[in-house]
Amino acid sequence: MNYTIERNEQYALIRLAESEFGGDVATEFENLSRSLFRSGYSNIIVDMASTQSVDPVGVSTIRKINRQCTNEVGLFVLVTKNDDLIDFLDTANISDLTILPTVEEAVDAVFMNELENDFRSEEDDEYDAGGSIGRDAD
Repeated sequence: MNYTIERNEQYALIRLAESEFGGDVATEFENLSRSLFRSGYSNIIVDMASTQSVDPVGVSTIRKINRQCTNEVGLFVLVTKNDDLIDFLDTANISDLTILPTVEEAVDAVFMNELENDFRSEEDDEYDAGGSIGRDAD
């Protein structure tokens, strides 16, 4: 699999240099993604600018990695402007798959997801306090 990878504190960006996402490429991608999960990355951005097609093995891999990111309260984002590829992935019915046209928008989506998670975490902390916030103990 031909790719480059950039690791950031919040996400890993994989720039895929393959025309087809499937077969051995999908298998190697799944292994790479699992390695990223083990390293603590729950946000993965995949720049698929040069990718023209995805085969059934690729769809299955995308589904698995997307589910794993979601389970880790992260985000899996595919970046492509290829309308045929976007239409194909839409018909694959991959739950909550995020597809955006630019890497910059994908990075913004990751940061927004992180903010939402932080906000949810703060709300949960307030509820865990037993509703005693703002009350004087007499």
